[in-house]
Amino acid sequence: MPTNASIRQHITEQIVKAIEQNTTLPWRQPWRSSPNAGRAANVVSKKNYSGVNPLLLQVHGEMHGFESKWWATYRQWQSLGCAVHRRPAHVPKGEWGTKIVFYKPITKQTTNEAGQEEQNKFFLLRQFTVFNADQVDGAEQFQVQQDNNADDFPSFAPADELIEASSAIIQHGGDRAFYLRPVPDDAWPNHDSGDLIQMPPKHRFDPVGAYYESLLHELAHWSEIRVGWDHRANGYAMCELVAEMASSFLATELGVPQGETLENHAAYIRSWLAEMLDDSSFIFAASKQASKVADFVLGFVEAHNVSQTEASGV
Repeated sequence: MPTNASIRQHITEQIVKAIEQNTTLPWRQPWRSSPNAGRAANVVSKKNYSGVNPLLLQVHGEMHGFESKWWATYRQWQSLGCAVHRRPAHVPKGEWGTKIVFYKPITKQTTNEAGQEEQNKFFLLRQFTVFNADQVDGAEQFQVQQDNNADDFPSFAPADELIEASSAIIQHGGDRAFYLRPVPDDAWPNHDSGDLIQMPPKHRFDPVGAYYESLLHELAHWSEIRVGWDHRANGYAMCELVAEMASSFLATELGVPQGETLENHAAYIRSWLAEMLDDSSFIFAASKQASKVADFVLGFVEAHNVSQTEASGV
């Protein structure tokens, strides 16, 4: 059985390779309007994958041209009356399915030097193989249907709803986008206290989707103190990677096109790659926190929808 360290190292190598070889970041998904496109989710539980798993699934999906957001194990597809396609001849053995990781909590009873029993808790990484709906017969209802609708264009209403529901203070003006932290911060000496997001006027962004990309990135920074994320302890590179991935997860969930390429992130990418190559746990920590931030921000819309439903008596 592979060790936690070897699993982390192998996954880190996959992510690094994907970043170095592609022109888009592996956590950035192409925009599609289909309800079967978006942030990777399990077809049985309907829950989004979290941690490093969305990255692994996006990398594998891009490699094989998969468009559906739905994934499941071989047995889960079988339970739905579907059948996974045989591995094509051109795909190497063991690479048709995608290995994702699951953290299983383990408690071990030990005896200390004083003869007292203690409980040591740690997490064991377990791997499972999943397949995309595009690899499955009988899963047409979970696939992206190509209807070539000329009126198929992004709606930013879901993003506007989330931004309003968050009640974040957003000011417009100038030519920079940033989050102003609520206390003086030596790491960002030009920022005064404020707890607000500063954005250039929306009309200065072309296309308009770039406005929402930037705002979601700053909204991820805004969430840091609200989810207990210590940017000082984790460093600037980690902080920016978390915000980048979280905003991408949010954009995918809200149907906001993501258009920036690696060239626009060159400086950040160099620091991210250096950290990943130096520490195989770096991408795990960042992706775990990014999922936490994305779920926290999306919670504002869910809470708003629940309150609206209760108020209407439905």
